[in-house]
Amino acid sequence: MADLIQENNYMVNDLATRGKQEFSPGQIVSCQQSNHDFLFTCDNGVQLCLQVITDKILRFRYATEVGFAPDFSYAVPADLPRAALDFLEFREKPDHYRITTDRLICTIAKENLATRVLDRSGTVLSADEKGFHWEHDDDTGNDTVKMSKQVQGGVHYYGLGDKPDNMNLRGKRYTNWGTDTYGYVKGSDPLYKNIPFYLELHQKIAHGIFFDNTFKASFDFAAERADVTSFWALGGEMNYYFLYGPTLTEVTQEYTRLTCPPEMPPMWALGYHQCKWSYYPESNFRAIAAGFRERQIPCDALYLDIDYMDGYRCFTWSPTHFPDPKTMVLELAADGFKTVVIIDPGIKIDPDYLVYTEGLANDYFCRRADGPLMRGSVWPGLCNFPDFTQPDVREWWAGLFKGLIQEDGVRGVWNDMNEPAVFEKGTFPDDVRFNYDGNPASHKKAHNIYGMQMARATAAGVKQFSYPNRPFSITRSTYAGGQRYSSAWTGDNIASWEHLWLANIQCQRLSISGFSFVGSDIGGFVETPDGELYARWIALAAFHPFFRTHSSGDHGDQEPWSFGEEVTDLARKFISLRYQLLPYVYTTFWQYVQQGTPMLRPMAFLDQTDTDTYLRMAEFSLGDHLLVCPITTAGADGRWMYLPKGQWYYWWTDEVRTGGAEVWASAALDRIPLFVKAGAVIPLYPIMQYVGEKVVEEITLHVYYKNGTEHSVLYDDGGEGYGYQEGHATTRRFTLTGTDTTLTLRQEIEGDYQPSFATYRVVLHSLPFAPLKGTVDAKAAPLTENEADTGATLPQTIVKAGFAEIVIK
Repeated sequence: MADLIQENNYMVNDLATRGKQEFSPGQIVSCQQSNHDFLFTCDNGVQLCLQVITDKILRFRYATEVGFAPDFSYAVPADLPRAALDFLEFREKPDHYRITTDRLICTIAKENLATRVLDRSGTVLSADEKGFHWEHDDDTGNDTVKMSKQVQGGVHYYGLGDKPDNMNLRGKRYTNWGTDTYGYVKGSDPLYKNIPFYLELHQKIAHGIFFDNTFKASFDFAAERADVTSFWALGGEMNYYFLYGPTLTEVTQEYTRLTCPPEMPPMWALGYHQCKWSYYPESNFRAIAAGFRERQIPCDALYLDIDYMDGYRCFTWSPTHFPDPKTMVLELAADGFKTVVIIDPGIKIDPDYLVYTEGLANDYFCRRADGPLMRGSVWPGLCNFPDFTQPDVREWWAGLFKGLIQEDGVRGVWNDMNEPAVFEKGTFPDDVRFNYDGNPASHKKAHNIYGMQMARATAAGVKQFSYPNRPFSITRSTYAGGQRYSSAWTGDNIASWEHLWLANIQCQRLSISGFSFVGSDIGGFVETPDGELYARWIALAAFHPFFRTHSSGDHGDQEPWSFGEEVTDLARKFISLRYQLLPYVYTTFWQYVQQGTPMLRPMAFLDQTDTDTYLRMAEFSLGDHLLVCPITTAGADGRWMYLPKGQWYYWWTDEVRTGGAEVWASAALDRIPLFVKAGAVIPLYPIMQYVGEKVVEEITLHVYYKNGTEHSVLYDDGGEGYGYQEGHATTRRFTLTGTDTTLTLRQEIEGDYQPSFATYRVVLHSLPFAPLKGTVDAKAAPLTENEADTGATLPQTIVKAGFAEIVIK
């Protein structure tokens, strides 16, 4: 009897051991090619479907013995066109298969499916270490799918969304599991957003990895083992894309095009926004609006947090705080303010609440595994939660915005608490079920895309009822591809100098992760900044695409005038500068939409041939020609910063500096270290209190001399409506060529859109010669003097906006 018990124990222990066993691919026994797709099958049933998406993008999709699930992704649209390939070669070798495109070589080992990707010169870009492997989880029935790769010499890693840590990810481990992390700090993980995309740089060549798996996923950048980097997920497929640069910027472009950039926003969305938890009642909200106009501080949008609702019921107004919202919104709009309101996912359980009863009647709410509705406590109390992965629910949700947008005149919506967050429990239980667009799933699979799909449904409704105006929405949580639907902010930060530093890093990181329309809560959401911190923060945020002050009402006032007259004047100065720079910022957004280029670019993106840029974090460029480096310590009157190679002009003084070295940037509280690339043409609007306040009759072009050639661009489509999608837009391309004795500026105009401005005021910076005459299209152009903000007198000429060539001698 004892022997039998011992034998049974051995069997049980053996089963337990086998249950935790790691499995790997076997020997390849067959290969099938279908156009640009290749299916490799191993003797143990493991398969690799390798798809050549373009000559620079390869997709690796693995299946264990259970086979492939339906091919579905929320990140990559199913109808994304596959590019025609000029060259594709497939060959079988004695020990491997080889696939070659114009740009890449990929080998697949016959022994174990191990892959290597090389460029056409033979440089190894990516090589499997253990490669694909997995273990089965008996508790969930899922496979934990894993990929490990060799660490190349001198490698650096970037990206992964909103991680609040150093720019370079090497030596760190992170997890993607959207989490409401109130008052997070440096190194907090996970956070709100789930973007499983990173960039790798070695030997001055860049590529990226996009791991398209929505389960809880982790990334180890040579943290556990210095010679191995790995990523894994607690379910789903090992499904990743290899994206080749060779530049870092090109990698982000390829990823952004794969997951699709957004449409153009209304220009006002790039103006200044003011928010607080919460502005109420109506008299207080109107007083905030009046405060901006009385002080001549530009502002385009004012926000209402959860207290505008009736008992926190979404899509309602408090009859006490806002008895006549339509009139209020209309009258604020007449003064240039766009009203933006919050909408959370929790729908209050209330039989007298129409949104709840509609959702209940149509079975639109999430259910537990055994059938009961998912219930959780958030701001309204006990709530049910829509299943935004169900198409009918998204359509219903979009339709709910008719009252707020079309009838009441609200211009934008922000989604919060959509990780999804639930009080005390954190998020939904694992057994909550989702439609997942016809691919039924548990919360384990749907959690990381819940916020993205809520933002998707919201964006659809705001767009439908804003027409013919463009929509605007923001979200706290998202997944890869979420940039198609919304802008974003970095969540519940703290009023601290560390968080000012983090805001700079997080916005850069999100931008290079395909999500450029981002910003932070200026001054911090938690606690209250002093005037110096607020001034430094608003100076930085003026160069972030999404530009909003937001704070918790528990910690005092945080309007631009809340810190005394000196800070009020400084806030006015930097917000006004942002409004002057709107044509430049708008053009940079258009480049993002058209080409996938990140709006904010870290130093390594500006010159990856210079190894001194690889570990820099503070400096970044906004677009092609502006270099910014915030002051992130108290009491500083400037800072050391690194300039990329070339010539750079200090914005505030026109002093020229040579890059490829550290320089001291003097910056009292009324300045932020800001440089302009030599040869740039920077367009400026006149200062406006809101977008559209004035008809722009003239744009000032600030032209910065360069001995050589530089290209700039100015895009214009009116900043509103959808005419640009029909071609009603104008792109103006400037080419500056400078010599020791001349400066030539040429303009090429594409498109027939007729802007409001008819002239340019061309201001010439740092000419190395005394200009005697100017010509415009071979006709004499008088040169006059411009009194610059620096106190210098600069030559200028006023020309028609349609000019072809200006020559200054």
